[in-house]
Amino acid sequence: MSMKTLSLVGLGKMGAGLCLQAAEKGWHVRGYDKVESPYRSELEAAGVEVVPELKDLATSQEGRRAIFLYIDAGKAIDQVISHLAPHLSPRDIIVDGGNSYWGDSMARAKALAKRGIEFIDLGTSGGLIGAREGACFMAGGTESAVEFIQPLLESLAVPGGFVFCGPSGSGHYVKLVHNGIEFGMMQAIAEGIQLLERWDHPLPVKEVLGCYRNGSVIRSWLVDLMHEAYDKDFESVPDYIEDTGEVNWLVADAVRMEVPAPIITQSVIQLFASRDPQRDWAKAIALMRQGFGGHPLGPEPHFAQKRKNSLVGPIVGLPTSLDKEQ
Repeated sequence: MSMKTLSLVGLGKMGAGLCLQAAEKGWHVRGYDKVESPYRSELEAAGVEVVPELKDLATSQEGRRAIFLYIDAGKAIDQVISHLAPHLSPRDIIVDGGNSYWGDSMARAKALAKRGIEFIDLGTSGGLIGAREGACFMAGGTESAVEFIQPLLESLAVPGGFVFCGPSGSGHYVKLVHNGIEFGMMQAIAEGIQLLERWDHPLPVKEVLGCYRNGSVIRSWLVDLMHEAYDKDFESVPDYIEDTGEVNWLVADAVRMEVPAPIITQSVIQLFASRDPQRDWAKAIALMRQGFGGHPLGPEPHFAQKRKNSLVGPIVGLPTSLDKEQ
């Protein structure tokens, strides 16, 4: 029996994008959202059937059913599962396409298995563009359940953008590692921008980023995004970095497994630093430095000059202390 219908809960940006892409590729698509989706008119114009109740996704389908969830991780997933499960039959499938913790996904799979219902944890990457034009999917669950939804996933993915990772939990774990790598890459690019901006002579940073995009070792979608966004007024962009906290789980996993992940861990810490308006840690360090070395509290021009003059070797093209003596 082949899968014929995409049934999806959560018609926000990601869910709606996937529904629209599926409808454009000839799939029968049905969707539900707890609140009125801002994309409802666009979805219905594309042929997506928006049902009034969650149970309608299950009760109006014949044969083996697969229902995808693109909603927030946590209790919302369990609430939807508890409402759906009574309307499902053995071998039906619930697919969590959000950023749930892999341990929670394993627990959900185990609980649903007692009722004969399959559960797939489906890491989804590619952002909003991927949802509309071709995503990347990382699936964990039983091989038979994944095989059932694989034709749909491959039609919604970019070429090569689907992988069966293994048993329950593996899809969300692989996606979690992906998110950690993403954080480390963004931090490195951001530090590079800061270094380019603060060199001793003005650099054509926009053009440099354009060059990085073409043939360099660091060419990537993230560098593309940075190049495209660089013309924005940096002064108007808040320096507070928000996130949903998934990579915190990965750092905790790394500690538990005793796997060193210093770059990913430090990228998370940098996010925390951006949210710290009081910076009590900096005050504490300043007080201790004053205590042991008489260092000043706050900016001190003499110390700033001392930092510049205390390099062991000269910077090419800049005057050194020896030049001044001569």
